[in-house]
Amino acid sequence: MEKKLLFILFLMQLQCSFAQVDVVYSNLVWSDEFNTAGPLNTGNWFQQTQLPAGGSWFNSEVQHYTNQASNAFVDGGNLNIVAKKEDYTDQGITKNYTSARLNSKFAFKYGRVDVRAKIPMEAGTWPAIWMLGKNVNEPGGFFSSNFGTTDWPACGETDIMEHGIFQSQPANYIQSTLHTPSSHGNSFNNGGTIASDLANSYHVYSLNWSPFQMSFLLDGVVFYTYNPAIKNADTWPFDKEQFILLNIAMGGIAGAIDPNFTQTSMLIDYVRVYQNTLGDTVGPTQFTASLGTVTGTTVELLLNAIDNSGALAYTVTYNGVTYTSAGTSGVQKSIVIPNLTPNTSYQFTITAADLSGNAALNNPIILNANTPASIQCTGTSTLAQQGNFSLGYNYTFQTIGTDVKITFELLDTNRVGVVAYLWKQNPFSEAQMTNVSGNIFTKTISGLSNGTVITYAVKFAYSGGLSATNYISYTVGTNCSFSSDQNLVASQYFYPNPVDSILNLQLTDDQNHVTLTDIVGKLVMEGTVPAAYSIDMSANEAGIYFLKVTNSKGSQIVKIVKN
Repeated sequence: MEKKLLFILFLMQLQCSFAQVDVVYSNLVWSDEFNTAGPLNTGNWFQQTQLPAGGSWFNSEVQHYTNQASNAFVDGGNLNIVAKKEDYTDQGITKNYTSARLNSKFAFKYGRVDVRAKIPMEAGTWPAIWMLGKNVNEPGGFFSSNFGTTDWPACGETDIMEHGIFQSQPANYIQSTLHTPSSHGNSFNNGGTIASDLANSYHVYSLNWSPFQMSFLLDGVVFYTYNPAIKNADTWPFDKEQFILLNIAMGGIAGAIDPNFTQTSMLIDYVRVYQNTLGDTVGPTQFTASLGTVTGTTVELLLNAIDNSGALAYTVTYNGVTYTSAGTSGVQKSIVIPNLTPNTSYQFTITAADLSGNAALNNPIILNANTPASIQCTGTSTLAQQGNFSLGYNYTFQTIGTDVKITFELLDTNRVGVVAYLWKQNPFSEAQMTNVSGNIFTKTISGLSNGTVITYAVKFAYSGGLSATNYISYTVGTNCSFSSDQNLVASQYFYPNPVDSILNLQLTDDQNHVTLTDIVGKLVMEGTVPAAYSIDMSANEAGIYFLKVTNSKGSQIVKIVKN
């Protein structure tokens, strides 16, 4: 009775929580409510037990996944996935821990997944709610024998929730990650947030997956969205069916297991999948498109249309590049096309359709735009007036007519729950900035005249503290390049970047202090090096790294991409 009441309340709140995502999915198409105590429902779930080649699961994990009832069962209205300390022999190999790895026998493309669960937090445990492409070539998986045509990561992996493998983060930190051919393993396509009392409180972990983007939610609130500008097989293998996996791994990159560990459980109240199932044969009407703000490097397109389904798909093409984005019927959609060249003419071809593929009758609309010469100043610094910065921050002041758009990017990767506030120096005032993506924030100051000097700083607030940048002065209407801490950018070189094995450094001083950290802030290398120096990165995992060089000229931070 209690679960039925919760389900009714959930449906009443559905539209409220869906409002934060690009496409609303409202028809329940598959679920397991775990209402019947006893064995796992084998009509819904497959227990994956076959070891990979080499006799061990990936990431140096130490458990056997079994089909024992003691590792996966329904009790008290919950699915219980239990990891235990016990000797267990299977496939000729004995391991000291058992657990369960469940594959859903349901696969789908596009929709929303909600999983309400309590997760374990014991040292060395790695609970996960995730998805793989139905086409993954993974012997022993439910779909592999009939559909396994594609190796990982080309099949695409969607980690809805992982816990226990982020030792540098707070205890209640959970993360969502996408693994694709363009970024996998230590993938930089991820976002995290902090929940409360993960082990004792239920939370709803959600994925909203549309043709345009993947949004991850905790208790109905979006905390990370993946939306690559260019969607192809390398960045977007998410145009094919995926299935759901639930498991607890032990050890490996989750760290040392508590020697007193006996067993723990992940309790799952329900798993639900929503899609839109109503047929639609009517295309959008009243489709309009016009230009918004045009800068030296961006063009804003303002789009609108009416559709009976409530959801729209806009497609913009120019110079061989294609952008797709979702819209809401009757609501103006702003699409900002980035990375353009100043003082250049562009032609944009724009179409509208609904999610069933019905096109607007007046497709396409063609708009022409000329980007003006860029008037802006940019720079990088690690200087702080409050708190401190490890990697620092980037900043840009851009004059657009009588406005100045101020953008700051926090480079420190060990900050969680970041928000930013723009500080005006005189008279002092504070205004919250708009989050663009990741840790990039912007704010526009209006009604300024060329030649006016403005001075601003940014306060980054995050879980456990804050850091404030130095004040930076900018003359409105000037086109310049702020220096980094001591103007190193033009005189030091780092190549090749991206790098496969050897990264070469050409530095200004005979003695330079160098640190190399990975995307989560873990120190990889530190030392004092001469002006000409090489770093062997052949053994490093693919991903993003930050190289910081400090010498008599100041400090410089460079993002290094390891292939």
